[in-house]
Amino acid sequence: MKLIDGKKISDQIKIEIATEVKEIIANGGKTPHLAAILVGHDGGSVTYVSHKVADCKEVGFTSSLFHYEDDITEEFLLAKVAEINQDPDIDGLIVQLPLPKHINAEKIIEAINPIKDVDGFHPANVGRMSVGLPTLLPATPSGVIELIRRYDIPSFGKHCVVVGRSNIVGSPLSILLSKNWDPGNCTVTLCHRNTQNLSKYTIQADILIVAVGIPGLITADMVKEGAVVIDVGTTRVKSDVTKSGYKLKGDVDFEMVAPKCSYITPVPGGVGPLTRMMLLKNTLKAAKKEYYS
Repeated sequence: MKLIDGKKISDQIKIEIATEVKEIIANGGKTPHLAAILVGHDGGSVTYVSHKVADCKEVGFTSSLFHYEDDITEEFLLAKVAEINQDPDIDGLIVQLPLPKHINAEKIIEAINPIKDVDGFHPANVGRMSVGLPTLLPATPSGVIELIRRYDIPSFGKHCVVVGRSNIVGSPLSILLSKNWDPGNCTVTLCHRNTQNLSKYTIQADILIVAVGIPGLITADMVKEGAVVIDVGTTRVKSDVTKSGYKLKGDVDFEMVAPKCSYITPVPGGVGPLTRMMLLKNTLKAAKKEYYS
């Protein structure tokens, strides 16, 4: 069993991005600029956005954070998105989810200029991805692809089972892994939390990717010997052995499943670090105007 070290790969990518940014600036180019909108004070969202701002600084990006109280109106937020869309200095925009219930998240996402949508959530970018055109890919799925690529995990002709059908992770991954790309060319089965007899499908997987947010869902009897297991799930569960009183747990029963795997991601430290780096890669891509090239 080999552990897929997301932190190590993330650090490699961070160095690559920082090096390229230095070259761009040295040649008279523009410093990439990422803007983030944060609404409210959700602990996880605040922490995640602060990490993104710190990441920008480390690789030489400019960053702008627009933080608003959770009682702002949908109209105000739409106006702010429109303003950022028109700002030629800002290359990428993220609107941190979740948003307050009185704001329609889909409406906000659709208002973002697709060429600045570095989260890769806009329908125009999802459509381009679906037909195999160059675009800004969603960060977590492209992070999973990057892990498969950098660990030289064979995908050609393999059976990949994706458990989870969200628009952010599962559905895009099922598309990306079925494309005639490398990594890709998989035969993909897409399952979800309502799939009957889930183990019937997971036991067939050469590559098993799980992203449903149900801690410990995948047990050893559901995984075949030698499978590659990538766990995207991260759920806070109570813990008596940590100072914070909780720990992050994945969708895979790591201790029992790991001995059967050829490769497996830990939680934390697996896919998570790659999500942030792929967001930076998208911002660099947007700044270089390569998204539709």
